[in-house]
Amino acid sequence: MNKKILTTAILASVAGAAHAQSSVTLYGLIDAGISYNSHVKNATGGSSSYWGYGDGVAQGSRWGLRGAEDLGGGLKAIFVLESGFNSGSGTLGQGGALFGRQAYVGLTKDTIGSLTFGRQYSFSTDFLGGNYSIGGNTVAGNYAYHFNDIDQLTSSRINNSVKFTSVNFSGLTFGGLYGFSNTTSFAGAPTTASTSSSRAYSFGANYGYGPFGLGAAYTDIRYPGAASPAFTTTIAGIGGALLDLRTFGIGGRYVAGPATVFALWTNTLLSQIGASSYLYNAYEVGGKWAFTPALSGQLGYTYSRASGLFGAHWNQIDAAVDYALSKRTDVYLLAAYQDASGTYKGQPVQAQIGDSNSSIFQPSGSGSQNQVAVRVGLRTKF
Repeated sequence: MNKKILTTAILASVAGAAHAQSSVTLYGLIDAGISYNSHVKNATGGSSSYWGYGDGVAQGSRWGLRGAEDLGGGLKAIFVLESGFNSGSGTLGQGGALFGRQAYVGLTKDTIGSLTFGRQYSFSTDFLGGNYSIGGNTVAGNYAYHFNDIDQLTSSRINNSVKFTSVNFSGLTFGGLYGFSNTTSFAGAPTTASTSSSRAYSFGANYGYGPFGLGAAYTDIRYPGAASPAFTTTIAGIGGALLDLRTFGIGGRYVAGPATVFALWTNTLLSQIGASSYLYNAYEVGGKWAFTPALSGQLGYTYSRASGLFGAHWNQIDAAVDYALSKRTDVYLLAAYQDASGTYKGQPVQAQIGDSNSSIFQPSGSGSQNQVAVRVGLRTKF
């Protein structure tokens, strides 16, 4: 009888160990609320106020599966499948792709890093967007990220990509990515961005030591209008079909007790097909303060400037209060103000808070060069 008990215990322990070597996790979040904007372009091109249901402002709503299999010797097989959706309509995000946020498989070694294949984030998103930008550090989220994610801080997802990301070497992490176009070369000079012609590469490094953090990233996307979903090349009423998008940025962060301060600069060159290029620079400073473990206040300022074909300037202030009801659920109040100045083709430059690619807001419309946005939101994670 004792032998039977011992055998059963051994088999149970072996089965438990085998189970522990592999894991699959279901995760996600939903961010929903009510949004207001003082000036939004209407059907006639003019300016109107807007009230509506808003999805995915602090963070985009998503669900996903994450898995790992222990292959022994510190080597693991990993995968991520992540789908974005709109909680108001139930429709898929990212142009309707089933796993439009992320879809990759690869290997990771605990002393070297990971090599992955699929649809993945560029290092502008990995190292800059989540660590040093106002959008990534506060519930301002997609209101604080720059027009249509022009500098690739939040939704720079590269199809058909091969990506290496190192482990942490005494505070230093680095990596590189290449995204294949999966098409033959163009014959002659193209006049439009052809379907599935977008290729990309990205590099980045991040260093953290105690309360300090410093990061830099470079991303180049050929024919960004052919990406999936397509990059909208019209930014606050400016621009045309793009041949190339090149962006570089550097950011820093410091944490002191309940306070966190951060700063970021990005430099983005937009080369148009059959036309001149123009340069976009964005400068951010921001901070947040934890009044209690549950309550925090957040404040940020961004100055943006475009040059080349025109001269245009945008000033934006973001302020928010966030209250955690639990470790998984929080409520927040967000306000943003943006003022634009300058002209393009003889017309006043428009303001634009957020990302018109995801239909958060449109430009301010003719007759207005500013926007005020207010948002009350609820976010829960699982």
